[in-house]
Amino acid sequence: MAQVSMTVRMDSQLKQNFDALCSRMGMSVNAAINIFANAVVRTRSIPFKISANPTEVEDQALREFREFRNMVAASDRPELTLDEINEEIRLAREERAARNNTAL
Repeated sequence: MAQVSMTVRMDSQLKQNFDALCSRMGMSVNAAINIFANAVVRTRSIPFKISANPTEVEDQALREFREFRNMVAASDRPELTLDEINEEIRLAREERAARNNTAL
């Protein structure tokens, strides 16, 4: 797939805040914009909640993601395939649903 360049204009303070937030999440601005564009095309909508204050669950998920990423980076395992990533997501969703069902 051919890659092309794109220029995005935004306020300098917004860019600085966006850069910092992306860095906190362990990704580049380029990766974040690509994730956003793919999600919009796939769902034909803005497919996620936009929030300035992450919930405790989101904070925990980010901590777990970073821990898993560091574990993989430190191991001799090859990078995960898209199918493996999707399976991890499926299992995490099942665990969350099970936790939510037991909390009721």
